[in-house]
Amino acid sequence: MARRHQARRQERGLARNPQTSEGRPVKRALLAALVGTCLLGLSACSSLEKRPAPLLQVAEGDIHLNGRLSIQVNNTANGRPTGGNVGFDLNGRPAAGQLELSTPLGSLLARATWGDGEVRLKTPEMDRSFEDLDALTRELLGEAIPVAALFDWLQGRPWPQMSSSALEGKNTQGFEQLGWRIDTSRFDAVAKQGLIIATRGPYLADPAVVLRARIEP
Repeated sequence: MARRHQARRQERGLARNPQTSEGRPVKRALLAALVGTCLLGLSACSSLEKRPAPLLQVAEGDIHLNGRLSIQVNNTANGRPTGGNVGFDLNGRPAAGQLELSTPLGSLLARATWGDGEVRLKTPEMDRSFEDLDALTRELLGEAIPVAALFDWLQGRPWPQMSSSALEGKNTQGFEQLGWRIDTSRFDAVAKQGLIIATRGPYLADPAVVLRARIEP
């Protein structure tokens, strides 16, 4: 009987403080909050000053990708998706680079930079360092995104540092890697433009994540 009452108290506690299936507190992605503020046209909406891409382009293997990016994190506890829809500009390489995110109107919302053992995120309200890119993307987007692999994924190919397998099925193009399913069926690898859809989960301890990137020439 005592155990039954204790279980009921725990259920009531979870109802007051929703959590994910792994016990992590539900947290709205920083990007979603920034985008929401700007789309509402609030006076509090401000933007960063744009600056030239960092001087990393001379190194062999550096790339420049840009387009539109959306991410949806489906939290299984409260059923509310989190994330944002932004323009992106990705420069550099996994070891050193820069990612800028902006509103549909061009206001620069966030700039992430990494290299020389430092990972930083700057927004109109903060300038903060992080332990690694996983921690940064979790704060910004709501879930950790494998940025090192993203450089290759957004070019329609697997990250060569890890194993991958081709997707199976009729009219299906793409691959699976790092627990993610990368759909390249609407991406033109020759023209290097089109839509990349990356999905993960849901798994027991992780919510479902859908990342859509439309690469522009």
